[in-house]
Amino acid sequence: MLIRRLEAQEPRARGAGGRTLPPAPADRAAALDAGIADAAASAAPSAKDDAKGTKKDEKGDKGDKGDKGDDKQGEDQIDTAVVGADGGVPVHTDGPFRSPFAHPYFGQVATVRVALVMNDVSQYDIMKGSFVADFYLSLTSDRPMPSMDLIFPNGKAESKEVIADKPTFKFYRFTGTFFSPPDLRHYPFDSQQLEVQIEENTEGIDQIRLIPDRKHTSLENGFEVTGWDVSYLEARALVHDYPDRFDNDDLYYSRYIFRLGIHRYGTSALFTVFVPAIVIVLISLMGMWVTPDEMEVRSNSGAPMLAGAVLFHFALMQQLPAVSYMTRADKLMMGVYLSLLLGMVSTWAFFLVDEHHRDAIYLWARRVVPPVTFIVMVIACVA
Repeated sequence: MLIRRLEAQEPRARGAGGRTLPPAPADRAAALDAGIADAAASAAPSAKDDAKGTKKDEKGDKGDKGDKGDDKQGEDQIDTAVVGADGGVPVHTDGPFRSPFAHPYFGQVATVRVALVMNDVSQYDIMKGSFVADFYLSLTSDRPMPSMDLIFPNGKAESKEVIADKPTFKFYRFTGTFFSPPDLRHYPFDSQQLEVQIEENTEGIDQIRLIPDRKHTSLENGFEVTGWDVSYLEARALVHDYPDRFDNDDLYYSRYIFRLGIHRYGTSALFTVFVPAIVIVLISLMGMWVTPDEMEVRSNSGAPMLAGAVLFHFALMQQLPAVSYMTRADKLMMGVYLSLLLGMVSTWAFFLVDEHHRDAIYLWARRVVPPVTFIVMVIACVA
């Protein structure tokens, strides 16, 4: 589906509370506003004089037209649409949108400021990319809002508490489960982005436009996500254009997106992934100092470590969803496998040469394998 930006907010400063979002730049949505304003103007009652009538009749005619406009403004938008020339889906002949869900007689668009205060994020499951969010949501408008039917495109609200419901101010508390696909390219030093998407389900941008309220979008005091550190907040509004669901489905819908950036603690990643992998390599390198007459001991320094590396890698992958790319942990384990292979090759070489060449192989392995392994592991760690 296509997404057109309506308002955008830059990432907020690091920290957990008391922060504000920078102002959002304007964009091409102003052109749509102009079209909506023109549509509203064209729907207004005509003020032209009737040359054949008296002034009294002219006033009566204007009053009748005004009453008709008020009637249309109060009707449901689909009731004001007419069946097109080809039949089927009704269309509007007035206004910039032909969709049956447009409302060319609504009047001026209601600009609604959206603020979200996140109380808590729990049960974050990186396998599914799901999390449970508890938050306050406020909608503040410069004029009475149309009927509001909020939906969450990337999740589902499990509870809704209506705290205030006034024509120009609505205040809710929601709890629900939401989904944000994880990005694991830098795992275990990965950062994730948790999103809460909110969209007005019935009224398009000819009636309502959502914009972020940067002054009142924040986190609850003491907010934290277990096992993660908060890195940034971001709030933006987009004009969402659905693919054609029916004929003349040309109406855009306003969507608000709240993003919470989190990153994994570095010490946790270091000790759960990198340290075990390096220890496996160091133990295998100890075999380089085992003399050729102790071949059984030397052999046991490589093969068991390879089995341990495979099991460790398998345990890591069980904690993550299947992805189409290599994570940073995968690259690290590839370095571990290559390092173990170098040590095992140096041991197998004893079986491929004459006995009087074993001392030379022993010295060669001690001088070459450790520095090459060091280079391989450095590349694997920084890749």
